[in-house]
Amino acid sequence: MSKRKKIAFIGAGNVGATCAHLCFLRNLGDIVLYDIIDGLPQGKALDMLESGPVLGIDLDVIGSTEIKAIEGADCCVVTSGSPRKPGMSRDDLLKINAGVMNQVGRAIREVAPNAFVIVVTNPLDAMVTQVKRVTGFDKKRVAGQAGVLDSARYRTFLAQELGVSVDSVNAMVLGGHGDDMVPVRSYTTCGGVPIERLIDKGRLDQIEKRTRNGGGEIVELMKTSSYYAAGTAVFRMVEAYMLDKKEVLPCAAYLEGEYGVNGFYAGVPVVIGAGGVEKIIPIELTAPEKQAFESSVAHVRELVDAMDKVLAA
Repeated sequence: MSKRKKIAFIGAGNVGATCAHLCFLRNLGDIVLYDIIDGLPQGKALDMLESGPVLGIDLDVIGSTEIKAIEGADCCVVTSGSPRKPGMSRDDLLKINAGVMNQVGRAIREVAPNAFVIVVTNPLDAMVTQVKRVTGFDKKRVAGQAGVLDSARYRTFLAQELGVSVDSVNAMVLGGHGDDMVPVRSYTTCGGVPIERLIDKGRLDQIEKRTRNGGGEIVELMKTSSYYAAGTAVFRMVEAYMLDKKEVLPCAAYLEGEYGVNGFYAGVPVVIGAGGVEKIIPIELTAPEKQAFESSVAHVRELVDAMDKVLAA
């Protein structure tokens, strides 16, 4: 019998635990929950494990405060760090979470050197950059979750506006994972019909503004970050990798000339399969979309520069 795959969640908070549970339900592999808060990963792991007999699932689920527990993981999901709080921008998280990524990156490099790494911690574009730097992994093996979640929010709001199933709406949100993310109207359709034929420009502007503030809206309501939608978005990436689905998903990928960007992470459509980020899909943006994308990437550069200053201090 072949050895089961192993998925490690570095950070056992709401996002990590939500994704872990979905992976468990899908039988994607044995689960490891790691966290620095003693009792949290162990309790969630035991709770999840005890649901196995009800569902006929025989996976192993362990929780630990020892980072060595992730040893040999095939996929590592990084959610550790400070959560976003009311009134806090993603940029405010930079100083705290950059240090956490250094510790996490070193641990992954040492005990899970063959893993595909999905970074979720905010500010996403800077954090995934730091994890890639510290691990030294090839760009195919380090990606950031952003576009799947942002696109899902966009599709949700569009479907609500039109009174149709979300399955009828195709949409993509690219660029940085922040307030200047780029909903791509020219590739957004409902039942194959371009969205601009169905919703007027003014209303689309409002929907796209809500999409950009999607995370902040939930923080204001719950006083903590999104986790159902965020955890499910991460799951979509884990599943594509673990099952070698070759699925096209919008993710934060390291660009080396694609989309006119060199040496930075940005949200673009990619193919995720057993090789990680196997391919970056080029699409033709309209002039306004290209300008918005470049502006978003410029903010990513600012974030990375700010992070470098923090780390050098």
